[in-house]
Amino acid sequence: MHNRPLGQTGLPVSEIGYGAWGIGGSMWIGAQEDESVRALHRAIELGVNFIDTARGYGESERIVGQVVHEHRGDPLYVATKVPPKNRKWPAPDGLDPAETFPGEHIRASLETSLRASGLEAFDVLQFHVWSDEWMGRGDWLEIAGMRTVRNVERNAAVGDGRGLSAERQAIVAKHRWERNFYQS
Repeated sequence: MHNRPLGQTGLPVSEIGYGAWGIGGSMWIGAQEDESVRALHRAIELGVNFIDTARGYGESERIVGQVVHEHRGDPLYVATKVPPKNRKWPAPDGLDPAETFPGEHIRASLETSLRASGLEAFDVLQFHVWSDEWMGRGDWLEIAGMRTVRNVERNAAVGDGRGLSAERQAIVAKHRWERNFYQS
């Protein structure tokens, strides 16, 4: 398996990651926990070292944490996601980031994820929805002060409190892939 740096984090992640949505038992009916655990172990044996989970994926965080504990010493990287406080999927235009991801909600969600997973930290913490309108806005920028997320200073590209220029925001928007998974 080949690795490459994960964006500005520099984390050396496998080119193929493990998306743990399907192992949580809430969305994908039919996944048995023992099969899910075996599949995740096998992926790690084959060189996958980046695992993506989320608060909204049923028991996924717990299962991922269990398997990661069983692979102590292996260089594994785990990402999780914070659900939007207002439960709007995807984020519509015009929302204030304080309505969707206020700092206290981010912290509470992270603490819940840490308890569920049994992990001491996550390598990457993501918002489950995003709007380019939020660049440089919102008290979510305070997350750079948290110490329960390793490498968070490198993960948060705008975490220094300086917003992106209009030119940089346009570049980000141009490279954004728009796909709405929530409409049938």
